[in-house]
Amino acid sequence: MSGSQGFSLPIQVVEAHGITAWLVEDHAVPVVSLSWSWRGGAALDPQGEEGAAAMAAALLTEGAGPLRAPEFADALRNEAISLSFGADRDNFEGGFRALADALPEALRLARLAMVEPRLDPEAVERVRARAVATARRALETPRGQAGRAFWAQAFPDHPAGRPSTGTAESLSALPPAAIRAAIERQIRREGLLVAAAGAITPEALRTLLGEVFTGLPAGAPPKAPPLPPFRAFGQQVVPFASPQSAVVFGQEGLSAEDPDWEATQVVLRILAGGGFASRLMQSVREQRGLAYGIGAGLDVMFRRGIVVGSVATENARVAETLSVTREEWRRMAAEGPTEAEREDAVAFLTGSLPLQFTDSRRVADSLLTLRQNDRPVDWLAGRAARLRAIPTERLARVAARVLAPEALSVVVAGQPVGL
Repeated sequence: MSGSQGFSLPIQVVEAHGITAWLVEDHAVPVVSLSWSWRGGAALDPQGEEGAAAMAAALLTEGAGPLRAPEFADALRNEAISLSFGADRDNFEGGFRALADALPEALRLARLAMVEPRLDPEAVERVRARAVATARRALETPRGQAGRAFWAQAFPDHPAGRPSTGTAESLSALPPAAIRAAIERQIRREGLLVAAAGAITPEALRTLLGEVFTGLPAGAPPKAPPLPPFRAFGQQVVPFASPQSAVVFGQEGLSAEDPDWEATQVVLRILAGGGFASRLMQSVREQRGLAYGIGAGLDVMFRRGIVVGSVATENARVAETLSVTREEWRRMAAEGPTEAEREDAVAFLTGSLPLQFTDSRRVADSLLTLRQNDRPVDWLAGRAARLRAIPTERLARVAARVLAPEALSVVVAGQPVGL
């Protein structure tokens, strides 16, 4: 790895058994991390079976092959292996971290989990009870209510508008057959994206790819429905008894492939993502004391970035907070940033980049994210130069193009005064 002035990772492209993996080889610490994913995730859950993919992911490490859940957990613990699976709105992911000496056992358990999951009834009901409790708990706060309503309004006819982990009702009614069906449609031989980091050579990684993945069922997961445009819905209030209101606000963003992607990140850093330096924090907290914190950024899903932000404040201050937020949104769209703001934002984005790659698990996960967004292998190496080359005038044009004050959609959950 090089310094922040020209940060890059020595990424090697490794191919074997029809699978392509990105590798950052580093033998400084005897640890290997592997991350992999398929497109799909919760977007493949049928209507009424929301949470099937998330339940399936949670159950893969709850026993596999001859090993029941306690035995599988013991096998992982005995070799200090961290193995996990997860399903978000548009991806189904797996990954492990293990000492180099424990790599054979990590491969065995990862393969077993994907190829021979047990789905024992007691494990299913234990995971179900935990998931239902989590879903109910999420709606016990204004923030949970606001978040659910926001996405439901923005994408009413698409899986992105549904809770990716399911609802208490859908999870309670989910039959074991639906969970197994989620595994069968998602975990396939094709459509794999793989990233590795740590104490492993390209030759060893080629062998690993065969040992872990060649036994998976042939074919690829079905395609998820394309994400429609964000539906601007104005302002909605969700009544909720609380001394504070939670606010989620946002608008349409842009594709991860858009040439203005990085310029938009700079604009949003200045407007809403720069901690105490951002315009929203200065206007909302520092100058008026309306809220403890406020921020916004690109929420990436289906290779699209949706501009989403949030704030929580006393019910009596919600109206003024929203007024100030909309005014800062409008001002940035109309005027763009200053040269000093551009310099500070670019310095932060370039200087903080290495902090995303401080251990093998974070390196592997970050490489996987790059692959999910279809970035080229040299994307990181050129990022600092690309950011520094963006002039202030272009940021102003991008702000005018991307930010849409009139289309800013807002959900307030609480008892806001004057709304």
